[in-house]
Amino acid sequence: MISFLTSIAARFGTNPKEAERFIKFALVGTVGFVVDFGTLAFLKEVIGLPTLLANSISFSAAVTSNFILNRYWTYPDSRSKRLWLQMGQFFAVNIVGLVINNSILYVLEGVFNGWLVMVPLLADRGYIFAKMVATIVVLFWNFFVNRHWTYNDVAE
Repeated sequence: MISFLTSIAARFGTNPKEAERFIKFALVGTVGFVVDFGTLAFLKEVIGLPTLLANSISFSAAVTSNFILNRYWTYPDSRSKRLWLQMGQFFAVNIVGLVINNSILYVLEGVFNGWLVMVPLLADRGYIFAKMVATIVVLFWNFFVNRHWTYNDVAE
């Protein structure tokens, strides 16, 4: 499946290796999405934490799993950098990603809550839709900055 998608990308002038990395990064991100959303929903709905605190914890859990999967699967050829240096870079990028994520969540949660007030099942769950928007924005931030800073030791 990945090779099929990279061959399509090559037809449009995209470096097949970079397309493969982006696809793998997105798949790792999907795992992170499940960790992030599952943890967020649990902390918010079951434990009752405020949205931004629950989001910060869930985002951090996802970042940890994403770092491990990206280091060993998406960018296996990037291990010429010391683990602690690469981990520090990855987490620095993701701290900015968390600020972006929390900012979008903060702004959009109220907007979505206003729209969803008529749907009893979704009332006061605007954070779910706001989190989806934030996740998409941060996906691109994380990929491009990590690719060119954290994983800049891999060949293009």
